[in-house]
Amino acid sequence: MLIDGIPKKAIESTNDYKIVIIDQTLLPHKLEYITLKNLNGCYKAIKDMWIRGAPLIGVTAAYGMFYAIKKNPSELNIRKAFDLLINTRPTAVDLRWALKKILNKILKFKAEDRATYAWQFSKELEINSIKQCSKIGDYGLEIIKSKIIKDKTFNILTHCNAGWLACVDWGTALAPIYKAYNLGLDIHVWVDETRPRSQGAALTAWELCKHGVPNTLIVDNAGGHLMQNGKVDMCIVGSDRTALNGDVCNKIGTYMKALCAYDNNIPFYVALPESTIDFNLDSGVNKIKIEERSNKEITHVSGLNSLGELSNVKIVSDLVASHNPGFDVTPARLVTKLITDKGICNANSKSISELFK
Repeated sequence: MLIDGIPKKAIESTNDYKIVIIDQTLLPHKLEYITLKNLNGCYKAIKDMWIRGAPLIGVTAAYGMFYAIKKNPSELNIRKAFDLLINTRPTAVDLRWALKKILNKILKFKAEDRATYAWQFSKELEINSIKQCSKIGDYGLEIIKSKIIKDKTFNILTHCNAGWLACVDWGTALAPIYKAYNLGLDIHVWVDETRPRSQGAALTAWELCKHGVPNTLIVDNAGGHLMQNGKVDMCIVGSDRTALNGDVCNKIGTYMKALCAYDNNIPFYVALPESTIDFNLDSGVNKIKIEERSNKEITHVSGLNSLGELSNVKIVSDLVASHNPGFDVTPARLVTKLITDKGICNANSKSISELFK
């Protein structure tokens, strides 16, 4: 997508086996790039959230495996790298999907050929992610076009970041929005701030502004009010893991938006690639391990101070206890449709299984 008119991707590989990512911890205040050169760099990028988003995490983990194999192609070392990476973020299924796929295939090669294959696999994963997200955008665009009323702005509400910063390019939930905007359709996006890490405020609003898409930032609890007042025409979010029955695990607060949408008869769509579907999980409510994140994400806020420097500010008393689950699960009954790279389907086992035969 575009940053001030210049095409960019969230991760880019070079011919000399280096990986360049955007340091998302500095956005929206600074745009800086980090070059990853080894397994530890990829590990830190995922663990410390230099990069976010299930698809991008999967691609970065694959490159991490390449670096480990390039250094030492033994099976013991490969399995050590696998164990290190797979424990960085327990909720996003794309991570496990990418790592298992590369592990299962790489061990079939001779040791001297493993690094070459790992690089090719990672490059293909990066390219395929772009194609998948573009297809999601095409299918989602048709939904938007079918609902737009002439001479009326079409308002879409989204939660967290599911744009190109969370993938490689296009994004999942934002891909239909970018396609609609590029086509000249009159759309506007309500962007949830998405506390406590504020991915909506820091990432979604930033990338939409940089591409030129009209948007307005709102606090997380404003969505229901906007829906009641007829200011939301459609909700669309991404997913970190979707169970076979259509239950959707996504950033904390997604469930509340789905309930509000259901109560106000507003369609609630989930956009995701095939790699985000956990075909081994029959349902998601109370069955998906929810990542417990640092309490400091709740007790502190970060931003620019009066000197123009990035700083953290404590907003609670030392006496306050806090609890910080990173995700929640939206039951399939609240999901209007799933928008995937293979097409659109109902959020149930039968529809998902038929679409992904």
